[in-house]
Amino acid sequence: MAASAMRRRTLASIAPKTPVDPKAAGPMLRYQNNLPKLPVPALSATLQKYLQSVRPLLNDAEFKKTEEAVKNFEAPGGLGQELQKRLLARANDPKVVNWMEEWWLDQAYMGYRDPVVVYVSYFFLYKDDKLRKLPAQRAAALATAALEFKQQIAQKTLEPEYVKGEPLCMDSFKYMFNNCRIPKKPSDYEAIFDLSLNHIVVLRKNKFYVVDTVHNGQQLSTAELELQFQKIIDQAGSSKGVPIGVLTSDNRDKWTEYRDNLIKSSPENRQLLEKIESSDFVVCLDDSKPITRDESSRACWHGDGRNRFFDKPLQFIVFENGKAGFMGEHSCMDGMATCRLNEYICDGLAKNKIAHGSSEVRSNLPQPQELQFNVNDQTLKDIASAESNFDRLIGKHELTVLNYQAYGKDLIKKYKCSPDGYAQMVIQLAYYKMFGTSRPTYESAQTRKYQRGRTETARTVTVDSVAFVKAMEDPHVPTTEKIAAFRKAIKAQGAYMADAVNGHGVDRHLFGLKNSLKENEEKPDIFTDPAYAYSSHWYLSTSQLSSEHFDGYGWGQVVNDGFGVAYMVKKHGLQFNVASVKDLEVHGTKYVNGTFQFKQCLEDAANDLKELMDTELAAEAKL
Repeated sequence: MAASAMRRRTLASIAPKTPVDPKAAGPMLRYQNNLPKLPVPALSATLQKYLQSVRPLLNDAEFKKTEEAVKNFEAPGGLGQELQKRLLARANDPKVVNWMEEWWLDQAYMGYRDPVVVYVSYFFLYKDDKLRKLPAQRAAALATAALEFKQQIAQKTLEPEYVKGEPLCMDSFKYMFNNCRIPKKPSDYEAIFDLSLNHIVVLRKNKFYVVDTVHNGQQLSTAELELQFQKIIDQAGSSKGVPIGVLTSDNRDKWTEYRDNLIKSSPENRQLLEKIESSDFVVCLDDSKPITRDESSRACWHGDGRNRFFDKPLQFIVFENGKAGFMGEHSCMDGMATCRLNEYICDGLAKNKIAHGSSEVRSNLPQPQELQFNVNDQTLKDIASAESNFDRLIGKHELTVLNYQAYGKDLIKKYKCSPDGYAQMVIQLAYYKMFGTSRPTYESAQTRKYQRGRTETARTVTVDSVAFVKAMEDPHVPTTEKIAAFRKAIKAQGAYMADAVNGHGVDRHLFGLKNSLKENEEKPDIFTDPAYAYSSHWYLSTSQLSSEHFDGYGWGQVVNDGFGVAYMVKKHGLQFNVASVKDLEVHGTKYVNGTFQFKQCLEDAANDLKELMDTELAAEAKL
């Protein structure tokens, strides 16, 4: 669920090969219409890559069965060839911008009925701001910086992102501000409001308040926003309000019913909901004081479920002790876009690059307005049900953070290794240490070099990665052989990642072929073969987004016998956020403290790899 491991680079100085569109709405979109379309890989290439990816996961008999299914699927005149033709026709349709977009949005997100919190949402935890330790003060600075970023989107002046000098798709930025996911059966939808709207919604003690960010044609300064936030804190007092926000934490079908009931109970409630849904973003002023990295991460990941509105794509969370973070709803935007927003905010504030406006506060500012919902007995029952379901869900989950400070990107580069590939091998080695085997692993790869591209799966487990982890755990294998196996594994990981970002991975192509089946057509053996389901059962769901300004980043596991592992590779440290269910059970074996055991294995793996690669540095130093 998370965003790409590829590093973003804004390289406006390098002239891209993509031509500029002279009719573009603004600089932000100057390459947009000329970006290439997401390709449909050759069928034979995908199927061969698929076989290579499942080979280390299957025994000989299982692999032989999968080979046969693939052979039948690819046979001349077979269904595979027909599905490929249909998919190519869809991709080449001038009316279709991206062949995967509609299918992916519905099946991966909008049609997904489990709660967004834990299963879809993700978070960033900021480092402490030494200048702004009071909640109203910090919230105001964050809001000002976010509004500055919004203006660049509204005016289409935001510089496009680039990788290796080539521009990336900027379409998803339209889903950032004044947006909201709306629950509906059988599939949710995204409500997009006009960027000319200028209000934010602030939550305090479960109560909703509206703050207009423009007064008499002039945006509120940071000092004025701080005053408004402090008024809300004072006005909310010590008593908790009716937690309407918790309704957004439940199963999507249930939330659809809850929302209908809420609107039926009073016509005004629809208008109040729209005020929240159409806001620039939400600021959650929590009354808790998380201290540890684990506590703070969990508070950003889900909080108590009440002082939130989980359908908003942007929620800035500020705690009573001045700590802060961000929570994102994932449906229409991947983490690369919101990472850029949050890095802009944190970097701008740290380096004093944000325009805060006058320190003089205007005397005629309107008071923040509380949104007072009319709640009947049915909605109170709905709230009680949502609270119970949320508390039960959260009670089943664990999260812990390994903040590893022995080394980071600088040393990894001295080892002449890809930092991302290195971190992936730390994860693979840790899993092997804990379970004695390698299992299917998802790493997110962005495909934003294509129009409306989102992600592809980079399958980390390869024949080479399995050989590497086995060599590492075998005390009889010479150090030089372990290093050779490690480098071979990293090379294989990098090659698959390169294919994935170019739209030539396995998973999205097979997804497209499967969606090209007609209702009356029987599924071919390749999709009913147990290897197909097993090889995409992500025991490890992983992704990297790195910022020196973040103290945490993460999301939940995607299968209940697996881990969600979000990681950051910083200059002098590695950070792994590990999430899973409590009392983890994997293939019949229970791991009562599995989350924390895996954290320890990650630390041991990082230590072992350092010890291994230091021998190579030492040998080179003697030459």
